[in-house]
Amino acid sequence: MSTYMPLLKSRPDFRRLWLGASVSVMGDSMTYIALSWLVLAQRDGTAKLGVLAVCYTAPVLIGGLAASFVLDRFDKRTVLIVDNVLRGAAVASIPIAAAVGGVPEWLPFLVAAVYGLLKMVPMAAVPAAIPDLVTEGQRDAANALESVSYSLSGIIGFTLAAPLLTTMGPANMLALDAATYACFTIALTLVRTPLRPRKITASPNVPVFRDKVLVATTVAFMAFNIAEGAMTMVVAPWLAKEHLPGDGATLSLLMAALSAGELLGGFAAGAWRPRIGRLTAIALVELVAAAGILALLGSPSWIPVTAAFLIMGTFSAPMTVWAQSLRMERVPPAQRGRVFSVFRTMMQATPPIGAALVTPLLVAGDLPAAVTLMTALAAVPAFALLFLRDKPRAPESTPVDNPRSLWIKLSPVTPCTASAGHPTDGPAPAISKASPQHSPGSAGPHGVIEAAPERPSGEADPSSG
Repeated sequence: MSTYMPLLKSRPDFRRLWLGASVSVMGDSMTYIALSWLVLAQRDGTAKLGVLAVCYTAPVLIGGLAASFVLDRFDKRTVLIVDNVLRGAAVASIPIAAAVGGVPEWLPFLVAAVYGLLKMVPMAAVPAAIPDLVTEGQRDAANALESVSYSLSGIIGFTLAAPLLTTMGPANMLALDAATYACFTIALTLVRTPLRPRKITASPNVPVFRDKVLVATTVAFMAFNIAEGAMTMVVAPWLAKEHLPGDGATLSLLMAALSAGELLGGFAAGAWRPRIGRLTAIALVELVAAAGILALLGSPSWIPVTAAFLIMGTFSAPMTVWAQSLRMERVPPAQRGRVFSVFRTMMQATPPIGAALVTPLLVAGDLPAAVTLMTALAAVPAFALLFLRDKPRAPESTPVDNPRSLWIKLSPVTPCTASAGHPTDGPAPAISKASPQHSPGSAGPHGVIEAAPERPSGEADPSSG
């Protein structure tokens, strides 16, 4: 906790953003359980779970591409507020329909589609805003807290889901989720630091998709999410309904175990940086998570099945924290909205593939085949990462320090323009730590502008006090 409390105390705007997002995620964790329960109550509900999973995640592709256009052009606070209003209204439509006469069978699928369409807005906007709200040295801890917020909120939401299903019913659970969107909206209005897009005064050429590390880690996450999507969206409800005792309580237990593992793994990843190299560390934890899927073969006993979800969560969270810090180091500030949105969209759009692959296997009752498929999908890309080698970089450096791996080409070179609260409002992607041979703000080697380290917008220089 010594790593996280100073961050939350010293960065009030980050604290507000993080708390609001955490409350919203808590509601989201109950939403899928409520929607899946509404669908399972329908005729051929098990087969329709795959359709629900597709509706819940497939629109992510379209919404993510739209978010990539919006986030680097408008204030991220405004974008997040609009997102919360729209998704809150969609979720609230089910309890309203239930109150006035009944929920149509098609409505849960429509709500899931709206949720999926807008899902990438907070998932891209929040990490893209983190570098503007914390210092460079606080990024690992901030990224870990973002991961932890999903886990902790998931534990609370999934734990509450079982008694709420019994006492309130799925429709009223969705009314609670609508209220969490309102809480996030209020928190966003209290964020004072501007989250406006960076100004670009030169034409950058940033070949992000040629970066081996970014591409390889993204592909690995895409394959892993196929397996995890199948496991959480289809296998978990199917096991809880058909093979494990406890019904809805068991489904809540499995999701809470996953979130508890993510909580533990997220805290550990933020407080400890691997010394074996981030790529190798990501590959190893992904392999362990893949091996944990095999514990599902212990069904109908709930103990090994719960262990599978706990292992999956514990070893998948460090993947997220370390890969996100890696992207923040390698992606230029002016393009973080686009890159985070596109990469996260690519990763989040893959779970429907897993749902589509395992649903016919489960309809046929072939759990071993489904487990084998999920394990292979998660493990194979991890082995590939073990063979990928990336040249180590000096601490606090950016890719432009290496003449053989220039990411940003400025033509012509335009000097940075200083402005209050923004050390560099010029070509922000070219910012790097000043070397002993070059003073901040001067032209360094290869015609690249070097500037002083970036600070969160609107906050005082820590060295001045």
